[in-house]
This record gives sequence, C-alpha cells and structure tokens, in this order.
Amino acid sequence: MTVNIEREIEREYDFPTEETIRAVIAEALDYVQCPYECNVNVLLTDDAAIHELNREYRNTDRPTDVLSFPMIDYETPADFSMVEEAPEEYADPDSGELLLGDIVISLDRMEAQAEEYGHSIRRELAFLIAHSMLHLCGFDHMNDDERIVMEQKQEEILRRLGITRDAK
Repeated sequence: MTVNIEREIEREYDFPTEETIRAVIAEALDYVQCPYECNVNVLLTDDAAIHELNREYRNTDRPTDVLSFPMIDYETPADFSMVEEAPEEYADPDSGELLLGDIVISLDRMEAQAEEYGHSIRRELAFLIAHSMLHLCGFDHMNDDERIVMEQKQEEILRRLGITRDAK
C-alpha cells in the first residue's frame, strides 16, 4: 500500500498524523475486503484551498471538510471485479497498485468539527479519512439508506481501530 501525503499547510498535533491516516486507510481497505495493494493520495490543506476545489469540481461555493476523488466508477460499492477485467485501466504501471484516488482534507474544518462534536482532532481526522475511503471504494450517501450504510461502516472501521468518539 502506498499512501502519498502532501501538506499545503503545516499543523502539529498531539498524535502521529501520518500514522493515523495510514492506519485508517489500511483498516478501510481491510474492512471492504479489497484484494489489491492500493495507492491513495492525501492532501492536507486549509479552508481557502478546499473552497476553491469545491467550487471548481462540485460547483459549491463554500469550504467543506473533505473531498474525495475516486479513480474507479463502481457498478456496486467495493466490488473490485472490474479491475480483473482491465487491470491496465486501474493499476499504476510502475508499482501494479490499484489507483484508488485522492482525498483532500481541510485542517481548518477538521479542527472546528472536532471542537463542535466534542471529540478529539485525531478522531475527526480518522472519521474524515474513513468517510473518504468509503467514497473511494464506491459508497455514497445520496439518500438516507446510503447515508445510514456509510455511517455504520465508518463507525465500524473506527471501532476496529479503537478510535471512538470518547477516545483521545
């Protein structure tokens, strides 16, 4: 598994940020039973930069907490069978890893939401990564049924890592 983490802004926290990101990505891939080694890009930025991306790619003129840019159009969430049919379309030609996509997180929103929800910044970061990884694996929340499924999966991924709302 390759996780490329880019920081447009530097923030220091009282937990290992990159280790948390990598652990949640690995757990999410294990949870959805992804049979491939994967490549994921993560960009840590601020409200201004994510606002611009949100406007450009989603026609939404405001900052958001996280954006997900999947590289795969799934027919069914977490069904990786199409990769076997055309691996050259989905794999990095150098490493052979499945190119899942990109995650962009606003550290400004992440910090504000952690305070608003009354849990740790680590928990909020882990939640945003788990949420985004589910998007990269084909899950969405366009209706209530999908939202409920995603929320359950996010909580289970975090529970398996011991990163719960009350954990610091």
